[in-house]
Amino acid sequence: MALRDIPRAPLIALGLILLMAIPSFAEFYTDWLWFEEVGYTGVYLKSITARSAMGSVVFLVAGAFLAFNLFVALSAVPLRNIVVVTPEGPRTISLQPRRLRPVVWLVSGLLALLMAGYASTGWSSYLAYRQAVPFGQVDPVLGRDVSFYLFQWPFLSLAQQLFFLIALLAVVATAAAYALAGNLGLRIGRGMFITESTRRHLSILVGLLLLALALGDWLEIPQQLFEPSGIITGASYTDVHARIPALRVLALVGVAGALLALVQAFSVRLWPIALAVGGYVAVSIGGTVYATIVQRVYVAPNEQVRETPFIQHNITATREAFGLNAVEERQLSGDATLTRADLDRNADTIDNVPLWDHQPLLDTFSQIQEIRTYYDFVSVDNDRYTINGRRRQIMLSARELNSESLPNRTWINEQLTFTHGYGLTLGPVNEVTPEGLPILFIKDLPPQSVVDLKVTEPSIYFGELSNDHVFVKTRTKEFHYPSGEDNVFAEYEGRGGVPVGSFFRKLLFAIRFGSGKALLSDDLRPDSRVLYYRRISERVRKIAPFLTYDQDPYVAIADGRLYWIQDAYTTSNRYPYSSAIAGGTNSSITNQSINYIRNSIKVVIDAYHGTTHFYLVDPSDPLAQTYARIFPGLLKPLSDMPASLRQRLRYPQDIFSVQASMFATYHMQSPSVFYNKEDQWEVPSIDVGEQPVRMEPYYTMMKVPGEKGTEFIQMLPFTPRQKDNLAAWMIARSDGPHYGRLAVFQFPKQKVVFGPRQVVARINQDQAIAPQITLWNQQGSEVIQGTLLVIPIEESLIYVRPLYLRASNGQIPELNRVIVAYKDGIVMAETLTEALDRLFPADGTAPKLTSSEEAAALAAALVMNNPAAPADAKPGTAGQAATTTADPTRPTAAGTPQTRPSTPNGTLTQRAEFHYRQALERQRLGDWAGYGEEIRALGLVLEEMRRAEQQKAPR
Repeated sequence: MALRDIPRAPLIALGLILLMAIPSFAEFYTDWLWFEEVGYTGVYLKSITARSAMGSVVFLVAGAFLAFNLFVALSAVPLRNIVVVTPEGPRTISLQPRRLRPVVWLVSGLLALLMAGYASTGWSSYLAYRQAVPFGQVDPVLGRDVSFYLFQWPFLSLAQQLFFLIALLAVVATAAAYALAGNLGLRIGRGMFITESTRRHLSILVGLLLLALALGDWLEIPQQLFEPSGIITGASYTDVHARIPALRVLALVGVAGALLALVQAFSVRLWPIALAVGGYVAVSIGGTVYATIVQRVYVAPNEQVRETPFIQHNITATREAFGLNAVEERQLSGDATLTRADLDRNADTIDNVPLWDHQPLLDTFSQIQEIRTYYDFVSVDNDRYTINGRRRQIMLSARELNSESLPNRTWINEQLTFTHGYGLTLGPVNEVTPEGLPILFIKDLPPQSVVDLKVTEPSIYFGELSNDHVFVKTRTKEFHYPSGEDNVFAEYEGRGGVPVGSFFRKLLFAIRFGSGKALLSDDLRPDSRVLYYRRISERVRKIAPFLTYDQDPYVAIADGRLYWIQDAYTTSNRYPYSSAIAGGTNSSITNQSINYIRNSIKVVIDAYHGTTHFYLVDPSDPLAQTYARIFPGLLKPLSDMPASLRQRLRYPQDIFSVQASMFATYHMQSPSVFYNKEDQWEVPSIDVGEQPVRMEPYYTMMKVPGEKGTEFIQMLPFTPRQKDNLAAWMIARSDGPHYGRLAVFQFPKQKVVFGPRQVVARINQDQAIAPQITLWNQQGSEVIQGTLLVIPIEESLIYVRPLYLRASNGQIPELNRVIVAYKDGIVMAETLTEALDRLFPADGTAPKLTSSEEAAALAAALVMNNPAAPADAKPGTAGQAATTTADPTRPTAAGTPQTRPSTPNGTLTQRAEFHYRQALERQRLGDWAGYGEEIRALGLVLEEMRRAEQQKAPR
């Protein structure tokens, strides 16, 4: 047969199939090799098997059922001759049923394929259905174990949806076939006509459809227990006494309708099917109307009384689902007065106050430690290490390679030469150089450590940024790190990666990565390996996509090596009566509708080898137990984790944000208090620039009130709803046996304790601090106000806020000042120690709180020491004569001449007050020359006051 005689359509179809199948096969095979390399072939095989089994079963059942019904309908199609006009003249085509069989198979196959694809996405629900672990808790309405809602209900719901779709498609497709055959239709003036065989066939299919609807109504009953209803989540009074009974009746009517449809198959009258459909529609509408009447007439006038038991169900379930039942609640007096001795007893807390914020420190690291443009610090992580025998809170960041920033982006550079990042930067959270830069314990390339914490393998092949494949152990040298004018090269000696091996594998990798260079390159050796799925977030999701992951994996040093620790959560949105996550929390989890969460799993990834281990840290979690049953060997016991890594575990920020947000409402356990929201809290927002920003939890080391020793914790304050005073603060503990324990410390409701927003307002209104910040911002610098830290000391609080100064043409933020507030006192100093010394003098005298005269003197000192201030705004030298009057027509910054009052001839105090007020006015007007004159005059008056005090003092 000549090539031209071969039909083109089959060749085109074959080409299209190969075009789609070959890349899919390449991805499947290389994924298989990857799972084999990381040691999770069983997980991959189980997911593929379950997905294939569900898809195949649905495809066969749906395809066979649809084809059977269509062939039955096709048998009723009579032999017809159709005349078609062609260019050669009219032609008669004989329409025979057997010629329609390929069309039937094609239509049935396509519809079945679509349903099979949809069914295969529910593979995890099928496995959970089979391996479910009971919770040992039952819901208060239907009396079912919680596991039914989390494991059985999703699979049953999927099965019902597929049953309904198959029945609906069968009804529509079969009716269409009968209509084409002329066995079903409408006749003008005579109404609908239908043959006996057609009526019998369609009646049975409609019966199946009604049965599917009845099953859906039955499954909608438990659904009422985890859907919002009015003021709570879960079944309300109306749901329990109206909607659920109506759904039960509707399900029975559906079953009865299915039986009537079966009767219709053997009856010449149409009343059974009409009664079945009409009855179902009537009961459905009637149930909705009845529920509405009950809600408006019986519930709404006495809502609090009617809903009380259901509010209690919601409170109990939500606290259980979010792990809030174990929150330890403690009371604080709120009126304790701190002394210097209190600070000395809490020296470890003071010494670990985190003065460096993540973003300013990340910017600083980027400028002083990235070394080369192709290195990036992606994030800064908080942790605690024992350094030189002392437990310290530190901040560290891994130096990762960003291939997109390479000066010459070629295939050889990106895939063979520049393969990995190198080293990290680590320093304490509270120490700075005289220039305002962070003190670094580990820095530079290669990493240099000035403490006893060493990194012996600093190479980072797997990280937060690594998002492309690389080939290692090739004939091309791998760039290791820069060294002066030269570069240091190395070869990968780790266990990670898939062997490139044969030509066949090279071909598949070339297809997968969309580049033929891997196939043609002479740089690849027989023992070369390819590393892919190198980004941490992508790597763990590829292995276990059924888990929810924290947004911030963090780097850890253990035994001289670098590891990534990724927190994983077991979550669900079907815990009965539990409310979903409240909006507005600073957490990546909040974009999901979750009403159950546990931090049950920790994932550890070696930054060099890429080995990935999942550890079970909460064996009591039924979801984690179920996954362990489904995937044997996936979850290792925590005891298998090396002790050096267990010391690096910390309670994750995402789940604590969620728990704190939920506890702000669900600390109210009385239904009446909950209904009226009498004691609702909220996470405070503070002004950053012009926008209020919700406070985020922060890590710190402190001595928890009532406990011994310093702990590494997270902390977040609460304020009453729509109020600014402090109501409580919450902590999550991370150390040793206390890991994961939550505690909340409450202040008495009858006492006012300044909250974060009030403290920020006082700072912004302070007569010494506010002018200085304004001056810095307007004179070539940018002031970055750091996180407002609430530091509990004994039963009282101090607030700490660092200030960073960055030149307008610079990139390096410098820690310039520290503001400390305690009760009515606010001071700003160059260091935290200096600020605390002013508030709590070492000699035990009363705190040196800021008065108006001291504020003015402080402002004068700050202006004299401010390198950013203009020359005409700085006071003169001590020997310069004071200028008590100025040109009355001197223009302001706005250009408008202002008349300046003359200096009064009153007491020294009155003169000081006058110059102080005038300085504030000049500052408000932007008249910095006048501001400098007033501050200079004020300084001279204060000098006179000091001399007068010295003369009065007894000798």
